[in-house]
Amino acid sequence: MTAPTPQAPARTVLLTGFDPFNGAAINPSWEAARLLDGWSGPGFAVAARRLPCAFGAAIDALRAAIAEVKPDVVISVGQAGGRSEISLERVAINMDDASIRDNAGRQPIDTPVVADGPAAYFTTLPVKAIVKALRLRGFPASVSQTAGTFVCNHVFYGLMHQTAGQPLKAGFIHVPFLPEQAADRPERPPSMALRDIVDALRIAVEVAVVTESDAVEAGGATH
Repeated sequence: MTAPTPQAPARTVLLTGFDPFNGAAINPSWEAARLLDGWSGPGFAVAARRLPCAFGAAIDALRAAIAEVKPDVVISVGQAGGRSEISLERVAINMDDASIRDNAGRQPIDTPVVADGPAAYFTTLPVKAIVKALRLRGFPASVSQTAGTFVCNHVFYGLMHQTAGQPLKAGFIHVPFLPEQAADRPERPPSMALRDIVDALRIAVEVAVVTESDAVEAGGATH
């Protein structure tokens, strides 16, 4: 009698989104992430957690979520109003330099995320493979070289600092405004339907779970 082939343990994916900020009523990062809470696929399951849009508190909440969920993959998601694509962030920098106040009323300027931390960390997500898969499915997507210097980059850097040297994949994805957010703005910025953001995140999760080596193709920018 042939012994059954042992099954690989399921991987856990932690997906985070943010509270609304700067007077907004919604944040597409959390609206999308929460719809994927409990979703599972071949060999993985997703847990979603909401982070406060506040310096310090956001990293504390992320650290608590990682301790609770014990993930193999962490994808933090944030809103990038004005961008038209799903942006796979490549670099987190050790700098808080806020042009607006966070939800706790704080506005750090020229302050390191982690005192004496390295200047930057690279994502450990297969960002080019994810971009390639998204484009093949018809989603506008690109590799981004900056996550800004607000709470999104703050969390991205905190995530990479906490997980440095650990055998898990981690990184950050920016998503555009929702159409209802764009409609409220006189400049009519780009937007993306919530169902499309959710589907794009599904693809990102699926690719991140199975891809061990990133795609080797151009993903840089000229400016």
